[in-house]
Amino acid sequence: MRISARNQIPGKIVQVAKGQTTAHVRVDIGNGVIVTSSITNEAVDDLGLKPGDDVVAIVKASDVMIGK
Repeated sequence: MRISARNQIPGKIVQVAKGQTTAHVRVDIGNGVIVTSSITNEAVDDLGLKPGDDVVAIVKASDVMIGK
């Protein structure tokens, strides 16, 4: 897969939780860090996502906010 986004983080799916229209996909990116992606159920089905799959979390945002 080639993509222009530079924030690509490899990991392994640990959970896929489908809701009515949206799913939360939890990805273990190492050292106990979990990244959660909110995507459509249709995308989960199209990609055939399931726990144990090796995936790449791609972060594309125009702003990154920090709070304290």
